[in-house]
Parts: sequence; C-alpha cells; structure tokens
Amino acid sequence: MNRAAGIDVGGTKCLGVVLDADRDITSEHDILLQVRHATPRADKLVDALEVLVGELGDFDTIGVGVPGLITLDGVMRASPNIPGSVDVAVGAELSRRLGRRVFIDNDGNLSALAEWRFGAGRGSTNMWMVTLGTGIGGGYVLNGAVQRGVNGFAGEVGHIVVNPDGPRCTCGRKGCWEVYASGRGLKMLAAGESGESVINRARAGEADALTVLEAWSRWVAIGLASLTNVSDPDVIVIGGGVSEAADIVMPIVRRWFVESLYSPEQRQHPDLRVAQLGEHAGAIGAALMPQFSTV
Repeated sequence: MNRAAGIDVGGTKCLGVVLDADRDITSEHDILLQVRHATPRADKLVDALEVLVGELGDFDTIGVGVPGLITLDGVMRASPNIPGSVDVAVGAELSRRLGRRVFIDNDGNLSALAEWRFGAGRGSTNMWMVTLGTGIGGGYVLNGAVQRGVNGFAGEVGHIVVNPDGPRCTCGRKGCWEVYASGRGLKMLAAGESGESVINRARAGEADALTVLEAWSRWVAIGLASLTNVSDPDVIVIGGGVSEAADIVMPIVRRWFVESLYSPEQRQHPDLRVAQLGEHAGAIGAALMPQFSTV
C-alpha cells in the first residue's frame, strides 16, 4: 500500500487525509484517515501543520495545498484569506521540522489534479477546475500535468478583472471576477441576502431571487467563456457551493456560457461538469502531488 498524506489549508479549516494512492478514490469511504483543525494566522500555520501531520500517523509521502500565490519552492507570497501571509516559507520550514520532503502547491491546482485523476475530469486532456466558494480558485491540467507557470502563480482565475470600475476585491484591486461570481458575489448581488436563501427562494419560483441568480450566473459564464477563449479546454469542472445547487444553477450558467463564448456556432464547446469530490478534493490532490510533481 502506498500511504499518501495530503493536507488542504482552507480559509477556516485545515483538512488532512491519508489514502492509498495506488487505488481509485471514488468516495469519502476510500479515505483511510481524516483529521481537521482550524486554520490559524500565517505566523502559526507551520506549527498547526506540524501538529496535524503528527495526527496522520504513518505515511510514505506528503503534500500540502495552500491558498494564494505559492512559489515553486513552497513559499506563500500572499493569501488574502489567511491574515499575515507574506513570504511564509511553508515548504522549507515544514520539511525541516519533519525531516522529509513536503510537497507544496496552490490549493486550486491540487483540487484540479484530484478531479482530473479521480473525479469529474476523468478522461479529459485539457481541463480547467474552477471553485466557486467564498472566493474563486482555479487550476489547469494539460496532458496530465498541472500548469503552474514560470513562478508557480498560474491559475489565479478569480483575479481576472472583468470590470475595472467595479467594487474592490479582497486582493485590493477593483472588479475581479470573484467579486461578482463567488459566494460573496452572489450575496452582494442579493443586497446582503445569503446565497443559500437566494437559491432556496429561486427553487420556489420567487421572481426576485430568480433575477439575482440570473445575473450571478451570467457573471460565472463570462469568466468560463474567457478561460475557454484563452485555452480551448475539453472539460471545465465547477466546484464549490455551486455543486450543491447544480440543479438550478447549471442550466442558467450553460445558457449564458453559449451567449458569452466567441463564435459559439463554429466551435466545439467544453463540457461543463459539476465537481464530484467535494470538500476533499484539495486534500486528495495534495496526497497525489508527489506522484505528479515535475518540480
């Protein structure tokens, strides 16, 4: 058995798993062990990870997914959702403490790897993973390899600017895609109402909720169409909260996607799929990373 450990650092929690990397992961039941801890400030992050690793027991390899700008050698340059996250050498420090190599990557990249290998992206060759949560994360898999860019910063799709005169994003700039198309964006468009409430009311046929959902879905589709125009994928996997409301959200997104795509009548469209691995995708991808890393 190849016992592979993976940790996904989120804005509120760190989720650690151990799995047999030689077997398919089709559900949560295939995960051998799970551990959860609250996510601390950046200056306490390595301490918390060290404790969590100790609770994972024996394993052969370990990877960690961290949000934000993560360099190829595992330095967290910036992460808007983790206070104090400027030039935190997560990879080097955690490797030193554990006495073994720890693979570090962006959490969106690792979610993409997991969905490509075991989830909704199976069988694709050119796949985007887009997570629509509190913010927007992304990862791009081309011919079985996660595309990290020259510095490791590729895939930050949430910070594509779609309206330079729009509201300010958590990153400090105005009008990023995640301002409009994330969970926060849905709440903004609904004048402060929670996304869950909007979706429930839209399911009940309430006209004002359907109007909000229509506007939000259009913003989602605009970003997906831009990714398609740039990279021509065969599959786009959509995760985050939207996966739990796919029945009502995805038909609207697909309609606006066609409207937003360049020359839609003259091209094949990527298959828009709903993510299958849920909250475990990032941790599963982190566990898989040592097998697929090119760094």
